[in-house]
Amino acid sequence: MTICLIFILVLSYLVWIKWIYYRHRRTLAKSIKHAMNVLSSRETNCSKIIALIVTAHPDDECMFFAPTIIRLCEEKASVHLLCLSEGNYYNQGAQRKQELLNSCAVLGIPASRITILDHKKLPDDPRAEWSISLVSTVIVKHVRAHSINMVLTFDGRGVSGHANHVAIHKAVSHLASTGQVPDCSLLSLKTVGLFRKYFSFLELPFSWLLPSRLCCIIGSQGYRQAKAAMLCHRTQLLWFRYLYIIFSRYMFINTFQMIPQGPKNLKIY
Repeated sequence: MTICLIFILVLSYLVWIKWIYYRHRRTLAKSIKHAMNVLSSRETNCSKIIALIVTAHPDDECMFFAPTIIRLCEEKASVHLLCLSEGNYYNQGAQRKQELLNSCAVLGIPASRITILDHKKLPDDPRAEWSISLVSTVIVKHVRAHSINMVLTFDGRGVSGHANHVAIHKAVSHLASTGQVPDCSLLSLKTVGLFRKYFSFLELPFSWLLPSRLCCIIGSQGYRQAKAAMLCHRTQLLWFRYLYIIFSRYMFINTFQMIPQGPKNLKIY
């Protein structure tokens, strides 16, 4: 009797996950438009969205943002990537740059929409304190040059706590507070606790029930695409990366909060 009850509960949970996934497939375009309501009250087609993913290192795009990139591309949005370093911490910058291009090709971002910086003041180093002023200047120039109307990046905890990730969030928050990108929707990827982070696709009901501005979910086909993108980063494939590919919810689910635009006290370095 107990085994039967457990089986029914597990089956019900899996059915619930599948229902959430299919509901998400039908409602994503509406969710994206809702996330962009800062632009105007007029209707916004997903094909008119020019989204910019801002990352710190090669492999961030697939480790953390793969579901978002895949789903936006499926919705015919134009997706750009701005990576603020070549990932040269172990003197592998040239190789990691090529890995990033290969990964983006798998995810659906053409090379013409990829910008990878190699700036001496923005080193790949968790101990380096990136200039918020410099990072915000780089981002705003990119936004204006490509008519970006949606920016997606890390939140204040940077998912993994990496200082370079956090610096990007501070820079985008600065742009929001100073009103330098008034026609652009700014979204930050939510950092979740350790249990939720490594609960794989089983974490989906938590993400669905908890409030967020935008939720992007991929199924088995999208997961295979995200996994293939991760495998492009051969220099990073240590044993624990394979565990990450299997267990990380960021390989299946992304949830975002809006970065509010308006006056805010923010220290600039």
